[in-house]
Amino acid sequence: MAQLLTDAEIQAKASRLSGWTVEGSKLQTTRKFKDFIAAIEFVNKLVEPAESSGHHPDIEISYNKVIITLTTHDAGGLTQKDFEVAEIISQIS
Repeated sequence: MAQLLTDAEIQAKASRLSGWTVEGSKLQTTRKFKDFIAAIEFVNKLVEPAESSGHHPDIEISYNKVIITLTTHDAGGLTQKDFEVAEIISQIS
């Protein structure tokens, strides 16, 4: 099982991620697109990196808005894996 990060580690890592916030034991970002089709195209781009890393985000879609939430469920909070996947997602447009 992955090791939980300390609050200090979480804050340090979060400060290096643009557009992401720490919400309790979760890391979250919201992306807005021109329409539903563009939002779905973005979500489809998340499949390969999620599968490759073996770490899958929680995804909420509301028309042109996509909310991505990361947490390591089996560890009960944030781990290094969440921040690694967040960095990958941050590079996807």
